[in-house]
Amino acid sequence: MGFFKYGSALLLLLVSLSESSIIPRANDAAPDYDVLVIGGGPSGLSALSGLARVRRKTLLLDSAEYRNEYTRHMHDIIGNDGTVPAVFRYNAREMIARYPTAYMKNATVTSIDSINNGSSFVTTDADGTTYSSRKIILATGLSDVLPDTPGVKDAWQRGIFWCDWCDGYEHRDQKFGILGSIVDSVSSVIESETLFHDIVVFANGTYTDENVATLNTNRPGWATQFQKYGVVINNATIESIDRLQDGAVVHNVTTDSEYDKFQVNLADGSAVERDAFITNFPEIQHSTLGESLGVQVYGEKMIVDAGSMRTAAVGVFAVGDANSDNATNVPHAMYSGKKAAVYVHVEIEKQYAATLVQKREEENIHERMGNDLEDLWKRLSSD
Repeated sequence: MGFFKYGSALLLLLVSLSESSIIPRANDAAPDYDVLVIGGGPSGLSALSGLARVRRKTLLLDSAEYRNEYTRHMHDIIGNDGTVPAVFRYNAREMIARYPTAYMKNATVTSIDSINNGSSFVTTDADGTTYSSRKIILATGLSDVLPDTPGVKDAWQRGIFWCDWCDGYEHRDQKFGILGSIVDSVSSVIESETLFHDIVVFANGTYTDENVATLNTNRPGWATQFQKYGVVINNATIESIDRLQDGAVVHNVTTDSEYDKFQVNLADGSAVERDAFITNFPEIQHSTLGESLGVQVYGEKMIVDAGSMRTAAVGVFAVGDANSDNATNVPHAMYSGKKAAVYVHVEIEKQYAATLVQKREEENIHERMGNDLEDLWKRLSSD
């Protein structure tokens, strides 16, 4: 009898062990957080807010490095038009901090390890502190790759910008320049023409036969359009760009106008004055954390399902400028963060709900196995 009694216990133990890989135990060490959000810009803050509203224990880790760090004011954000980016982040943190399940910390993440194929994650920061979570939301953003041309970095986002919607209106009807490859300039002209009518494309040596052939194939009629718009192409090499006037100092609050002024110094000895520029410089992922987790990248964007912000890596979501749904502005960033928050919340709850059913079925199996073994023992002992 002892053999079967201990055999029954052993069999139940083996079943329990086999089930433990998919059914969390009450005494298992739960992750520190439901969700870890990496990045404290608009998309990360929006994700944190959305999760806090449904009482998901969520930690946001913020490296305090922002793509719009030097932007004078944020625009095209209803309710926050003209807000200084740092003020926007501060106000957002103050509002979110009232939710008891929202946590925020300034820290730079150095690694994320996926446990059991995305069933949980262990994140490590630069100080060596580790955090465990059920899900990861990457709000790590993009970085602009600026040329070494003297003057560009010094004026970046202060008269030299990459988004008309963000900064163009404040320089409307002024003398305008486009910086970058001639191949990309057509899109910039199309976007900018309602704001600017005196436009010079500084092609910086990229106005070549090869690039013209590319434009003729991809943008048929582009040269005629430039002519009709009055666009001037200057192909001389840019040696430097000097600031002559600072729009942060010389501006009109009543008309929302900023009066920057620059001199473009060219290798042929000439110089051209412009008041503002839009750029076509390349951009890269600010962080490689996504790729280290198996997130697929196309071009310089983390590929997501636009309906949910899920990536190909199980349990990992990506939001804001860094993802592939191809919009780079603050309203979009907040929208994508909120969408990820909704889908993360529901996904966690569905996974938990499934364990409730599995646990009940497991208990029934254990009960049936116990009774069957006792009946078998009785039959055997009576023989």
